Amino acid sequence: MTAPANGPASYFPSIEKTYGRPIQEWQDLISSSPLTKHMELVAWLKTEHGLGHGHANALVAATLAAGK
Repeated sequence: MTAPANGPASYFPSIEKTYGRPIQEWQDLISSSPLTKHMELVAWLKTEHGLGHGHANALVAATLAAGK
């Protein structure tokens, strides 16, 4: 049995279900952005892609932590 995800990854199933795109696609989008600051990326995801704050924050946190 797989342990439930913790931290930002715990949002991933909901993000995929809500927005219909795989997490890797979101992470690639974040990585290709010229923006580098956490809150700039969160604001960009919210305004340009319609994500909620929690989902945008989780994606940015996970992507930046992975060094992408």
